Amino acid sequence: MRAAVLTLVVLAVASGASAQTPPAPAAPAAPSPAPAAPAPAPAPAESYSYEAQGRRDPFQNLLGSGPDTRATGKRAEGAAGLTVAEITVSGVLESRGSLIAMIQAPDKKSYIVRAGDRFLDGLIRSITPQGLTIVQDVNDPLSMVKQREIQKPLHSLESAKE
Repeated sequence: MRAAVLTLVVLAVASGASAQTPPAPAAPAAPSPAPAAPAPAPAPAESYSYEAQGRRDPFQNLLGSGPDTRATGKRAEGAAGLTVAEITVSGVLESRGSLIAMIQAPDKKSYIVRAGDRFLDGLIRSITPQGLTIVQDVNDPLSMVKQREIQKPLHSLESAKE
């Protein structure tokens, strides 16, 4: 083991000594008869196309992709300006043979909604005596699922569980 270490030290010292020797003087350069011709232009790069095959494009910007359902300016009036996460179902009523629902916004305003009405990020699929079934648009560029079904139970049912 000592012999191996000693050999490495000797080699390191020898290579350091050879690196410190001054370089040999260069011969004077002969004058060139004419200026060199410009180098040829590089060949154009091949175009690349990505085949997704159900996967996300890795070259796509994650922050700027997909529709932005968040309103940057004014929201729509009424229930259409609310998101699915903001609402609570405060009542289910029967009107003219069909069910309608009373929802409450975070500002404590109530709205009447029917099946097929839209929210800012979803659509009411059906109304049952137990609550709402909403199809919510998913705004996640990494998600393969673009819509999900959300159950919004009647508010009195939620408080009874607690």
